[in-house]
Amino acid sequence: MQVILLERVAKLGQMGEVVDVKPGYARNFLLPQGKALTASDANVKAFEGRKAQLEADNLETRKEADALGTKLDGEQFIIIRQASDAGALYGSVTTRDAADAATEAGYTINRSQVALQAPIKYLGLHKVSVRLHPEVEIEIELNVARSPEEAELQAAGKSIQELAAEEEAAAEFEISELFDDIGGAADEFGDDGDSGPVTTPESDDGEEQPRD
Repeated sequence: MQVILLERVAKLGQMGEVVDVKPGYARNFLLPQGKALTASDANVKAFEGRKAQLEADNLETRKEADALGTKLDGEQFIIIRQASDAGALYGSVTTRDAADAATEAGYTINRSQVALQAPIKYLGLHKVSVRLHPEVEIEIELNVARSPEEAELQAAGKSIQELAAEEEAAAEFEISELFDDIGGAADEFGDDGDSGPVTTPESDDGEEQPRD
């Protein structure tokens, strides 16, 4: 099926190009989202009449996207989720979650602009592409953690494996300290028991009786 593009479409073509696409892709995506028209003689002629205005509109929206992209590119957003000790999420982080996190921070983007190859299912730092305009794509980072404190450590470069190892080491140290304290108390008690003088029973006349 042939369509004429009303804007640049990644991996397909530039505005004004007539391209061949699968009918399902055209009907379900390009046509309903206003990205293309069927390439009939009437539509091609209509496009030529609107081309100057479409190009002007595209230039204006690109400027806006460039301005937003300058602020948004490289920004990190924290998403708090429950997860196992191994870092596997109980659920996943989706394009909606990414868009919501950016929006809450004051950036206006929607889930359709977020590009995820697959839902995020593990704790950690994840790079995510955001298409602000057909010709403007930037990258943000999602810091997926179980708590703000864990997110802060991850932002400092600690992986979930390193954090788990540190927690395990801290727990082992506390146990070791506890046993050292118990051992010290036992030694102290033993020293007190041996340090006192040995007494023997006395006879009625006050003389000390020999031990058997």
